Amino acid sequence: MTYTLYRIVSQKNRHLDDLIDHYWGSINYIFSLIKASEIKAGLILSFYGIILNFVFKSIPHILQSIHNKTIFYILAGLWFISTVISIYYSIRCFIPKIEEKFDKNIFFFGDVIQKYGSIQEFSKTFHTISKDEDKLFDQLGQQIYVNSKIAASKFKNINRSLQFLAIGLLLMMVLALYYFVNS
Repeated sequence: MTYTLYRIVSQKNRHLDDLIDHYWGSINYIFSLIKASEIKAGLILSFYGIILNFVFKSIPHILQSIHNKTIFYILAGLWFISTVISIYYSIRCFIPKIEEKFDKNIFFFGDVIQKYGSIQEFSKTFHTISKDEDKLFDQLGQQIYVNSKIAASKFKNINRSLQFLAIGLLLMMVLALYYFVNS
């Protein structure tokens, strides 16, 4: 009977360990998505740095060669607007989005400092919640939700930035074609 009880407790503890790994794995996965969105935003901004450098160095030569500048200015203006919008959405990806309308959470850095009192009070609360499986998993689940909401917002901004990047590249190709036909 003691051996059977040991096996039941051992299996329960193993399941609990697996569950903890599952929650922390989910948090780490979502954190990696947040990081990936910010890397993509950085790559888009770097790409624009290269393109804008090339464009601004070429403008004097291009303007001297174009005969009908009205159409060129309209296309260039549309390209510039799409580029500014794309850069805006890439930069928005870097702006911290802190969700404050949720319950306080021991895993959120802002709440740790602002809502749990002194270092000793937080330490006691953290320990108490860590010992209570239901409270611990509730806090972890809430953190997964909030992080997922942040990741979704960042990827929405990246998708918009990429859409306007595509529009800008298309306009840039039209401008290049217009330049070669009219110069």
